[in-house]
Amino acid sequence: MFDELGDLYQQVILDHCKHPRNFHEQGQATCSAQGHNPLCGDQLKLFLTMEGDVVKDASFVGSGCCISKASASLLTESIRGKTRTDVRQMFDRVHDLVMTGEVKGEVGKLAVFAGVHKFPARVKCAILAWHALLAALKGEGHPVTTENDET
Repeated sequence: MFDELGDLYQQVILDHCKHPRNFHEQGQATCSAQGHNPLCGDQLKLFLTMEGDVVKDASFVGSGCCISKASASLLTESIRGKTRTDVRQMFDRVHDLVMTGEVKGEVGKLAVFAGVHKFPARVKCAILAWHALLAALKGEGHPVTTENDET
């Protein structure tokens, strides 16, 4: 059973890597942030369109490893319609997930990253887009880097 689940998770990550969702710039974005993972070379820019406190649209552009691209792709799908508070709670759950492999609370398809904790060098790849997300919501102008995180 575990091998089948692992295979399914790998398939989802590969699909989102090869065919990333919401992979485009947003001309009408209300906020954005850049992220960089110097360890792996991942670079991305995340775009958000906010309507009040709610994420109406999200997209990204950039280059990086498969885990980084898949994480950004799944992030853009999972945050639409969520409030800033919801997004912060999602960040905390995803951060715990990639650090420990434990699914706490509702994470949906993001559970595919549970196995990342076994590969410490890949944790930063999986969490990069999420740090960019928080920076975008805070309106931070400087690029975020995974070197500022305890992961």
